[in-house]
Amino acid sequence: MFAKEGLEGVVAARTTLSLIDGEKGRLSYRGYSIHDLAARSSFEEVVHLLWYGELPTAAQLAQTRADLASQRALHPDALEILRRFARDASPMDMLRTVVSALAIHDPDVHESTREANLRKGTRLTAQMPTIVAAHERLRKGKEPVAPDPRLDHAANFLFMLHGTAPEPIAARALDVAMILQLDHGLNASTFAARVTAGTLADLHAAVTSAIGSLKGPLHGGANYDVMVMLKAIDEVGRAAEHIRLELQQKKKIPGFGHRVYKTIDPRAVHLRELSEKLGVSMGQDKWYRMSAVIEKTCKELKNLYPNVDFYAASTYFLLGFDMDLFTPIFACSRAPGWIAHVIEQHTDNRLIRPLEEYIGPPERAYVSLDKRG
Repeated sequence: MFAKEGLEGVVAARTTLSLIDGEKGRLSYRGYSIHDLAARSSFEEVVHLLWYGELPTAAQLAQTRADLASQRALHPDALEILRRFARDASPMDMLRTVVSALAIHDPDVHESTREANLRKGTRLTAQMPTIVAAHERLRKGKEPVAPDPRLDHAANFLFMLHGTAPEPIAARALDVAMILQLDHGLNASTFAARVTAGTLADLHAAVTSAIGSLKGPLHGGANYDVMVMLKAIDEVGRAAEHIRLELQQKKKIPGFGHRVYKTIDPRAVHLRELSEKLGVSMGQDKWYRMSAVIEKTCKELKNLYPNVDFYAASTYFLLGFDMDLFTPIFACSRAPGWIAHVIEQHTDNRLIRPLEEYIGPPERAYVSLDKRG
């Protein structure tokens, strides 16, 4: 029997990584609620949780942080690619290209044991923000900023982007935002990574596939569209009427609705709070207030709930990221989740090969060229 288009409702893998309850709006990583992790944990701590199955001890967390800090610098050849194409390539194209190129010099590229994948995963997780930040500075005529090993993952990302140590509230906001994006079941990019890994291709190939899938606007690009909408509205007082008119014309409101969640996306709850706190602290709370009006209007008129992308847009914007960097941030956040899925796929692998239902013409006789039409 044919499944719904897009494999909706089809179980394609078994996982121990994240649990999504779309009806109740719940998400957990390895059994820990996303709400607890967002409130009390750190990006590095949750990366350790996904990769090793348990929350780290103090010593293990210190080692994970040290491992990531030691791997953030890019190979000179990767920097040369960035310099050569900085002004021509989009951030997502640049990220995909350089991630693929990093395989050339990785000493474990042809090994797919758990240990080798963890070593490669550490390098990729550490270096992807370096790629994004270096490309952003180069395309604006600035020199890349070398990573600071004293800073944690999120703070270092902002440091390499702006050249100055971030305020604690900004560093924590990005840290939480990245935790919220770490894993989310068998979404398009994660499925792409697992399909590639299922052929026994290497980790770099799988992550490159995932980045390619994330580039599509139906998966990773909604946060960009949200910010386009907010900038077009520009004033809090115009937000409700704008949304009413859009809904009357049956237009899709970016950042609303989700394939899985039937209520508010649990990740949006925390991003809403981050957007508000950042906006107030920076004297730029109009983006949050505008977003809050849009959320209220969508709920009242169509019973629509925001997804993770809606408040992520204003949060990233307030952190100083250009709009076309929003999806690369998503990629940097999701990379450890992709890596965990690749490790899981390689641990108990079977080639992923779904069936298709043929709906073309029935079998027919061949007609020679001189007798056609």
